[in-house]
Amino acid sequence: MRVAVIQMVSQDDVLANLQRASALLEQAALGGARLAVLPENFVAMGRKDAAALGRAEALGEGPVLPWLKRTARDLRLWIVAGTLPLPPNGQPQAKAHACSLLIDEHGEVVARYDKLHLFDVDVADSRGRYRESDDYAHGARVVVADTPVGRLGLSVCYDLRFPELYSALRSAGAELITAPAAFTAVTGAAHWDVLIRARAIETQCYVLAAAQGGIHPGPRETHGHAAIVDPWGRVVAQQARGEAVLLAQRDIDEQASIRARMPVITHRRFFSQDALRPALTSE
Repeated sequence: MRVAVIQMVSQDDVLANLQRASALLEQAALGGARLAVLPENFVAMGRKDAAALGRAEALGEGPVLPWLKRTARDLRLWIVAGTLPLPPNGQPQAKAHACSLLIDEHGEVVARYDKLHLFDVDVADSRGRYRESDDYAHGARVVVADTPVGRLGLSVCYDLRFPELYSALRSAGAELITAPAAFTAVTGAAHWDVLIRARAIETQCYVLAAAQGGIHPGPRETHGHAAIVDPWGRVVAQQARGEAVLLAQRDIDEQASIRARMPVITHRRFFSQDALRPALTSE
């Protein structure tokens, strides 16, 4: 039941990023992980051709999906592929989604989550203006899937600011939740630790918060502080900056005890599953 969270400092060279990710995933597998989470934009940071990258992958002409499947098979490792730009299935010319894929140890795609909340905000940093919707379409589904380490809920970065998504994931049986991210240095310093701990506490889930942590083309600076947070809200592993592989053991008995002693899911009064707009999907 060992899990890994990976921190990277991705650049604009796709093949170089995949080489670095390979080394980090191998380290995770050697550390005994059954599942590893890559950060948001692990494929590339600072490129302007997200749509072209996504179309190439959808048409079977890109390097990323074959690499993911091969790496999962070779390492016998389940991989949450942070995010990569992918158009809807069967629609290679459509606008891409910021897509998080779950790959099993046989190299099969068993779940796909398209980021629901897009980062269209103004930040007091050197870039100033972020508009993810210029390049990506909104997702439309809440996704959970069974894995060898437990029932996994998928989320991405800016999603962390919307607790109703995490309530839905918990209601769908999530025991662990992934949150691959590329938080800016400014927003990360202000809110990252609070958000990942809050999402763990309110759902009583492990939060696997992979991150980008350093300087990227653009220029862009990311906060880092990749972390694994337990269902009591304790940060059990964290890395401030730079590349890292964080490992932790899921304690099933402790998680069950926390949920039994404080059964918050049965106490909820202001949440209606029927009111949730995105369709809840179990892969």
